[in-house]
Amino acid sequence: MDISIVIPLLNESESLRELDDWISRALAQTDYRYEVIYIDDGSSDDSWEIITQLAQQQANRKGFCFAKNYGKSQALHAGFKEAKGTYVVTMDADLQDSPEEIPALIERLKDEQLDLISGWKKKRYDSILFKNIPSKLFNWAARRASGIRLHDFNCGLKAYKKEVIKTIEVYGEMHRYIPVLAAHEGFTKIGEQVVQHQARKFGSSKFGTDRFVNGFLDLITLWFLQRFGKRPMHFFGLLGTLMFIIGLGLTLYLGVDKLFISPQGRLITQRPEFFIALTLMLLGTQFFIAGFLGELLIKQRSQLKRYTINQKTDD
Repeated sequence: MDISIVIPLLNESESLRELDDWISRALAQTDYRYEVIYIDDGSSDDSWEIITQLAQQQANRKGFCFAKNYGKSQALHAGFKEAKGTYVVTMDADLQDSPEEIPALIERLKDEQLDLISGWKKKRYDSILFKNIPSKLFNWAARRASGIRLHDFNCGLKAYKKEVIKTIEVYGEMHRYIPVLAAHEGFTKIGEQVVQHQARKFGSSKFGTDRFVNGFLDLITLWFLQRFGKRPMHFFGLLGTLMFIIGLGLTLYLGVDKLFISPQGRLITQRPEFFIALTLMLLGTQFFIAGFLGELLIKQRSQLKRYTINQKTDD
């Protein structure tokens, strides 16, 4: 299998047949052997019935149906697990991504020896106020935090080498940051290509404005993992140690002040500095323990990974 096309969807029954025909026409003039994998993320319309019919009519169509809506990341993860192609392409099912872009994306992957290539919807047919402007701010923040110079992290049209999607794990709402996840695993040859963006033909977008809030929170998570994911003690341990030292310093100051400077003054427990010192020492201890536990978990995972690799080698 040369290409696996993974399409996550939710309530896209109106566009599925047209999309499937469009894919067939786009790849009919090529020599690629391909499969199309539809992931129904808990649709409440006739999407699954249509996918079933398409799979019955064509051997290179597959479908998987979730019992409920788990999200795009989980749908992509399921599709990546089932993909058999040397190259994997992801696209949305709303007809806003053009299958005619697929051959050019694959050719660039091969010619330039890229790990993945991301589409860039340079000209968008979306609301300027509710999508274009927030998208530009989101992509600017993602570039600054990740160091990856992409204009459109959230474009659904992307192409990957099989090794990339079999290595990374897409979870939560991290589908927006697959290039960042890939770079963390050593797949740093990332390209970008301008693609056509089509106006939505049926229905409405399944994503609300909350996706930008979630996107920024996920970006903070990725930034933290990138900086301290392998050495959590460098963050939690340092912060905890500083807080504990400041709290201990305040405690010593209160003790010296009470014993030698103003023994007839207020009780230590009546001074606000006492509660500040106590809070800092408790929080500092907890941060330090959190960093220590993080180091133990990472060490345990690395040992398990080495054991798995050695076991496969021995077999």
